[in-house]
Amino acid sequence: MEHYFTNNETLRSELRVIDYKYQEFVFHFYSDHGVFSKNKIDYGSRMLVETFLEQNKDPVERLLDVGCGYGFMGIVLAKQLGCKVTLVDVNKRAIHLTKMNSKENKLEADVFESDGYGNIDKYYDCIVTNPPIRAGKKVVLRILLEAEKYLSEFGNLWFVIRKDQGAKSILKEIEKIYNPIVLKKEKGFCIIKAKKKLT
Repeated sequence: MEHYFTNNETLRSELRVIDYKYQEFVFHFYSDHGVFSKNKIDYGSRMLVETFLEQNKDPVERLLDVGCGYGFMGIVLAKQLGCKVTLVDVNKRAIHLTKMNSKENKLEADVFESDGYGNIDKYYDCIVTNPPIRAGKKVVLRILLEAEKYLSEFGNLWFVIRKDQGAKSILKEIEKIYNPIVLKKEKGFCIIKAKKKLT
């Protein structure tokens, strides 16, 4: 079985376009086989984006989207916030689509392949992620815990996770280095904002 966090160079391509509207703004996203939620905007990702835009009060100049898929979260947030954005994924096809979607939505973005933070060398005011649950809890925790190293002094990590996919145990794990707050619960999804603890 092929997963969206693996690369399959032989997987056939069948582009499709997904539309998303936020207030009066309309976005268009190219999607394809081999990427997460290929036929529609994932509910959890949309919930994270809309909760962020409704509730975030902190200034964001630099944003990082880890495991960006075809770029939905990072592109919408960057367009709405007017900030600089970096989008990374381990999946080559996802990166190709994110570059297409940045151009399609008239956004200048830094887009490149990275396994987690492997190729990241900057600090960000905010890191957003819809972590790849199917890759296993160990991978998910690595993405969440290592984010702390790439957040600016007062930076925040925002992520979405399903209650039935271990939200409670993951919250307990990240409390070692963050002060997490569950901002919204809906249809089994939890939106969590985690501010790193200042030493």
